Amino acid sequence: MKRDELNDLAAFAAVADEGNFTRAAAKLGMSQSALSHAIKALERRIGLPLLIRTTRSVSTTEAGERLLRTLRPALDGIAAELASLSDLHAKPRGLVRITTDQIAAHWLIQPKLAPFLRQYPDITVEINIDGGFTDIVASRFDAGVRLGELLEQDMISVRIGPDVKVAVVATPDYLAAHPAPRAPQDLKQHRCLNYRLATAGGLYAWEFTKNGRMIETRVDGPLVFNDWNMSLAAVLEGVGIGYCFEHQVAEHVASGRLVRLLEDWSPVFHGYHLYFPDRRRTPALGALIDALRYDGRAAK
Repeated sequence: MKRDELNDLAAFAAVADEGNFTRAAAKLGMSQSALSHAIKALERRIGLPLLIRTTRSVSTTEAGERLLRTLRPALDGIAAELASLSDLHAKPRGLVRITTDQIAAHWLIQPKLAPFLRQYPDITVEINIDGGFTDIVASRFDAGVRLGELLEQDMISVRIGPDVKVAVVATPDYLAAHPAPRAPQDLKQHRCLNYRLATAGGLYAWEFTKNGRMIETRVDGPLVFNDWNMSLAAVLEGVGIGYCFEHQVAEHVASGRLVRLLEDWSPVFHGYHLYFPDRRRTPALGALIDALRYDGRAAK
C-alpha cells in the first residue's frame, strides 16, 4: 500500500469518528480542503461513496461503515505499538479509558487513583461508570471492570479485588414490625428494594445459594433504583430489605444499624476483574493494571 493511501484511510477514520470535517482536520493538523481532497481520492479509488455529508453532520454509508469496522482495529493496533515504542525511553503517558460499575469504581479504583497519578503524572485516567455490559471495543475503551462471572471469554483479565459475598440487610426497626425471613421465599411477604438492570431493563432477581442449590427470587417493594448507594440509603432509613455486598454494609452491621438476614443463603461471587483485548494493552494501561492488581489482601 502506498503511503498516500494509508494517509487517506487514516483521514477517513478521523472524519467518521468526529462526525465533522472541521474537528477531524484540527485533529489531523491539516486544512479542511486537504482533508476533503483526501476523502474524495479514497472514494474514487474504491468506487463507492463512504460518507454522507449534510450541512450539519457527516455520517458513514454502508460501505463506509464496513470499511471502518476493518480499519479501526488496524489503526488501534498501530497506535498502540507506536505508543509502546515511544515509551521504551520514557515513563508511560497518555489517556486510559475504563468502563466500570459503580461498586468497583468507589470500592477498588477510587482509593488507588491518587497515588497512581502521583507516580505517573503524564497519564490521564477516564472512568466511565455504567451498570450495563459495555462493548469496550466498539465504544473504544481500553479496558472494562466487571465481576468474574460476567467476563467475555475472548478477553485478557486481571483480578483487582477479592471475592464478594452478598449481604441481605434491614434495620432493627423494620424487623421489629416485620418477622425476619427464614428462607428466600419469605421475602415475597416483605418490602424489598429492587434494582433495575441497565442492559436488559428488567429487575434484578436476587440470587441465593445453599448446599449447592442456587435459586433466583423475584421481590417486590416500594422503590426501584439503578444506583446501589441510593438503595443502601433507603435501607438505612428503614424503608425495606436490601440486597448488597458484604463490604458495603460491614460498618453498619458492626454498629447495629443494620441486621444481616439469610446469611446461610448468601452467595459468593468471583471478585472484580479488569479485562481488555490484547492489542489495547499500552504502557499506560499496563501501569494502571499493576496499580489495581489484587494482592490477596482484603479490600477496605
